[in-house]
Amino acid sequence: MSSTRVLVVDDYEPFRRYICATLGRSLDYWIVGEVSDGLQAVHEAEALQPDVILLDIGLPGLDGLEAARRIRKLSPDAKILFVSQESSTEVIEAALNSGAFGYVVKAHAACELLAAVETVCGGGKYVSNGNDYRTTQR
Repeated sequence: MSSTRVLVVDDYEPFRRYICATLGRSLDYWIVGEVSDGLQAVHEAEALQPDVILLDIGLPGLDGLEAARRIRKLSPDAKILFVSQESSTEVIEAALNSGAFGYVVKAHAACELLAAVETVCGGGKYVSNGNDYRTTQR
């Protein structure tokens, strides 16, 4: 049995711990790395070649959108799932256009994170409920 290898990228350490604890309740996920800035994310994605990258947008050094674009080139098989407090249509569109498979608004992470990770691991797309993007894309 193999676990899905996950890289967690968020500059707010308590939220990183929350993500790791949430995914850690399942034997399906193995946290292979945790980093706090965008440039570290790019380096770790290349070195670790994770299956899934949970990526914040508001990161020091290199924002999550630019990090995602670079990661797509260095770790093309990794599925990027943004987990961010931003919920505007423009930001979500930019995130998905950067090559991400999904987007979870942090305020909904408690009820959506596991479903979102499962969806993107299966090759699907996931966009958080309760934001303008989902309703304008129907």
